[in-house]
Amino acid sequence: MSTVLVTGGTGTLGGHVVRELLDAGHRVRVASRRQAPDGSLPYTWATVDYREGTGLEAALDGADAVVHCATSFAGKETHVASTVLDAARRIECPHLVYVSIVGVDRHPLGYYRAKHAAERLVTESGVPWTIQRATQFHDLVARLLGTLARSPVLPVPAGVSVQPVHSGEVGARLAALAAGAPAGRVPDLGGPEVRSLRDLAGSYLRATRRRRAVLPVRLAGAAYRGYRDGLHLAPAHRDGRLTFEQFLAQR
Repeated sequence: MSTVLVTGGTGTLGGHVVRELLDAGHRVRVASRRQAPDGSLPYTWATVDYREGTGLEAALDGADAVVHCATSFAGKETHVASTVLDAARRIECPHLVYVSIVGVDRHPLGYYRAKHAAERLVTESGVPWTIQRATQFHDLVARLLGTLARSPVLPVPAGVSVQPVHSGEVGARLAALAAGAPAGRVPDLGGPEVRSLRDLAGSYLRATRRRRAVLPVRLAGAAYRGYRDGLHLAPAHRDGRLTFEQFLAQR
């Protein structure tokens, strides 16, 4: 039994990691920007400030590993990673597991470039590390389609396919990696199927019992071209088992 800190442990992915670790008998700490909720918890709570690094050393102290799930969509991904790594290096943390995205070294999307830069920070930090890349989550695809389905016509980027994976399966993989030795960059984790967004939109509409015309739309720009070229896919790593339809049926 080991002690594992999970940053972003209250998020979708982090929550899965926490549950997997607890089920395996590990001691878990959850790092969050928020104050601890009222009531008893099955894990230890640590309130941290990723901007200043406040509370991180205390949260990391005595941990056998940290699973870094906290992220930022506001252009601060590298700052958050750097702050966590600085604290981990100061206390000589024995293992940091970082979750990234398939294609960050190829796709020109700004968030992907930031994740790739954060990967480099991890590999150059001096902290023993493991990096796991995964494809897009079912949750993300469903939220995207739900937003697009608010209009009478559901537009989807023409010619774009995705390989959605269940976030719970990624969480299980991260928990297993945290319980092991640092492994460097491990094989990518992808969903069981590569599917066109148009096809997935049809499945989403059937599952939610909505009637919408699905309209493929050609877009401009390097990011769209990267998605159309499949730079975010891992067809050789279809390790996920839960399909998009099965995920929708469980919601």
